[in-house]
Amino acid sequence: MNPQVPVSRISVAPMMDWTDRHFRYFMRLITRRALLYTEMVTTGAILRGKDNHRYLSFSKEEHPIALQLGGDSPTALAECAKIGEEYGYDEINLNVGCPSDRVQSGSFGACLMKEPDLVAEMVAFCKSQVKIPVTVKHRIGVNGKESYEDLYHFVSKIKEAGVDQIIVHARIAILEGLSPKENRTIPPLRYEDVYSLKKDFPDLSIVINGGIKSHTEIGDHLTKVDGVMIGRVAYDNPFLFSEVDSLYYHEEGSARTREEVLSELIPYVHFVIEKEGKVHYILRHILGLYHGERGAREYRKFLTDRIHLNDASESILKDYLALR
Repeated sequence: MNPQVPVSRISVAPMMDWTDRHFRYFMRLITRRALLYTEMVTTGAILRGKDNHRYLSFSKEEHPIALQLGGDSPTALAECAKIGEEYGYDEINLNVGCPSDRVQSGSFGACLMKEPDLVAEMVAFCKSQVKIPVTVKHRIGVNGKESYEDLYHFVSKIKEAGVDQIIVHARIAILEGLSPKENRTIPPLRYEDVYSLKKDFPDLSIVINGGIKSHTEIGDHLTKVDGVMIGRVAYDNPFLFSEVDSLYYHEEGSARTREEVLSELIPYVHFVIEKEGKVHYILRHILGLYHGERGAREYRKFLTDRIHLNDASESILKDYLALR
């Protein structure tokens, strides 16, 4: 394993409707070093949309940040990758893991695992247009292409194309009959397949994803692969990341208390309200801040009772902090 610590040693997974710029700003108050991913942005939204800025803009505080793209056209993906680099993203990630019907109808996401040559072409085209890393997030397989041999073949193709890193969700995707939520829980986890990839491709940076919930589990995985990506747990229990900088990047003294996070969020909430007028766009993302702590239920109720009021503002946070 490469002794150099990669920037994506710990990362927060791209999650549709969740990892928007407000959630990412909030997470950056908890961890400075974990790599953050955008929600998936399709090539069509970027190339044919009327407002690229809405899809691509982010705050400078969000670095390091990766742009996840969805599409199946090598030329369109390469064009979008170049736009993403110009916007200042630190990484371009290609979505080859989402199993939703909406994504499949566009012939991208997890169904692309059946087309390793096309994915390799996508990687090569993007690499030809940008200097920043190009990575692929994929499953260990899909129904009908679910053996380790199939996975090995897929990874060998994109490695030959120059992929800088792969992020592997350690479940297959069932492309028919399961919802995206069910695809995150029903197919069994096969961590050993990801570990085998690292043994077979020792010079390729490999990040593992799927079902990881604690620092004990993270530490165990890091003895076998290069990085760990956390998905839903990062949203449900974001303060788990308060120890990331010290545990995995050896940065002491950077952790904030929950109350400090809320206090530092106040100016951002005020700024967003002035631009967009809706405080719930931000505060819906912070309901899990006190997960597992005494008073967590009261905290959630305090916020949810107030965030949809017509005059809701950053004063909600001020009022809550006054009660602590």
